[in-house]
Amino acid sequence: MGVQKGGRVTVRGKKTWKILLLVFSFLLFVAPLLYMFLKSVSYGWTWPNWRPDSLNFRAWEVIFRDPSLIIALKMTICVGVAVVLLNFFIAVPAAISLSRCNFKGKTIIEAIVMLPILIPVLAIAMGMHLSMIKLGLADQMIGVILIHLMPTLPYAVRVLKAGFDRLGTNWEEQALVLGIKRRKIFWTVTLPLMLPSLRSMAILVFVISLSQYVLTAIIGGGKVLTLPMLYYPFFKSSDEAVVAGFSVLFSILPILFLLCFEAFVCCYLLVLKRP
Repeated sequence: MGVQKGGRVTVRGKKTWKILLLVFSFLLFVAPLLYMFLKSVSYGWTWPNWRPDSLNFRAWEVIFRDPSLIIALKMTICVGVAVVLLNFFIAVPAAISLSRCNFKGKTIIEAIVMLPILIPVLAIAMGMHLSMIKLGLADQMIGVILIHLMPTLPYAVRVLKAGFDRLGTNWEEQALVLGIKRRKIFWTVTLPLMLPSLRSMAILVFVISLSQYVLTAIIGGGKVLTLPMLYYPFFKSSDEAVVAGFSVLFSILPILFLLCFEAFVCCYLLVLKRP
């Protein structure tokens, strides 16, 4: 039956749950992407037909024929990576302070950190636009990167704070007893143990930055061309194949970012293992 006396799950029961988990993950994450790809290379695929009438790459030709696509992809990747790095350098110290330090007004500061995601994005963009113009950052990539910190930094701090809460200080205290300096403890002990939280933070921040259209349009002024700036005009069209193709591009970028992040983590861990 899959369960032994005493409530122990048998090997067969564990395999069944693993299979169910894999099927659920496939239906939740992989199947929609495959469907959008088929939609992008099909013509006349309508309900209740279970397969498309014909296959062609017309939609992808339309997408890659746009000379602005490569520029938009490069700009999107540069902005996303820069936003992730800035979140790392800002959110890590903030999360450590909120997790391990007790001081007056801590609750108020935590509430202030979360305010940007509670205030409408349009209100933030319009207010920051005037400041960006005065500082000469409007219509510049650096201005777009900074404005993307508004919707991403609260999530980054929250995710990392939860990670530091779970980690505690026992491992770091043990390293201090062994005579290791605090700076080395952070890079060789704390950071490797925080990799699950850092991975979650990085992919979440990249996806949020990738999806920003209003903030990029207002602060970038149409001169900072990212993928959403190309995507949303097509989204209003009746060409479902082209829209599906852009959706696949949007889905592939976070996957590529995650693969690059994992490769960087592997290299980092290999460096730490060297004597």
